[in-house]
Amino acid sequence: MSEGTITTKDGTRIYYKDWGSGQPIVFHHGWPLSADDWDAQMLFFLAKGYRVIAHDRRGHGRSTQTDQGNDMDTYVDDVLQLAKHLDLRNAVHVGHSTGGGEVARYAARAEKGRIAKAVLIDAVPPVMVKSDKNPGGTPIEAFDGLRAALAANRAQFYLDLPSGPFYGFNRPGAKVSEGLIRNWWRQGMMGGAKAHYDCIAVFSETDFTEDLKAISVPTLILHGDDDQIVPFADSGVLSAKLVRNATFKVYPGGPHGICQTQPDMVNRDLLAFVQGESIAISSQRQRELA
Repeated sequence: MSEGTITTKDGTRIYYKDWGSGQPIVFHHGWPLSADDWDAQMLFFLAKGYRVIAHDRRGHGRSTQTDQGNDMDTYVDDVLQLAKHLDLRNAVHVGHSTGGGEVARYAARAEKGRIAKAVLIDAVPPVMVKSDKNPGGTPIEAFDGLRAALAANRAQFYLDLPSGPFYGFNRPGAKVSEGLIRNWWRQGMMGGAKAHYDCIAVFSETDFTEDLKAISVPTLILHGDDDQIVPFADSGVLSAKLVRNATFKVYPGGPHGICQTQPDMVNRDLLAFVQGESIAISSQRQRELA
């Protein structure tokens, strides 16, 4: 097992973990977290004989707390450099939330042979913010509210979000995990306030429509229909219609942070997809969307 850093063309240090051998699976985390958000998935796939890699996006986790370059094109350029440095070939790229946008753009731009499959989990594409072209999107005022809360008291904001909508812990009967809340806070506070502030615009306003259309590898799209952070009707549903070779599965009642609240279920579906097996998608919610 190993970890390391690369220094990108603009001098930014990107931290990464690289464990095991075999076919590589690369995990892309959401805002404002780090590679540690994938612990349950990395340990699972490592035990199954895969090589697992996860990096801290610039401005997040143990990577440089950048005040510039906090945009999706630069994020993806960092991944392109990391993939070349690690000589990743025939890799499966898995992204959650903002990381799903990163995977979509990377899949559209990756060098031939670098990527075999893509997975978007509760991901931000095609585009989150409401506009004339995206009338079902989230109003800009919601994202302005996130920026204001971050600037006013980031430490408290990073407790409130995982304690409530991120994991669905604000729902009646929810089984609240104090450990998940504290771990979310720990990861968030490791990163830089400026990069996190900038990233709110990145995940809410970046339009991935053309990236989704350009993806040619088999793609799995997973989304919880009770996602309070990235509403699935304006994300997973629309992305599944834009990606060729897409398999779309809805998790009824699933929250945004489903990789942590129900890791066994997510890991099972990821493994089936990676191994080329069929994924059970027959549910009432799925049929309603057909």
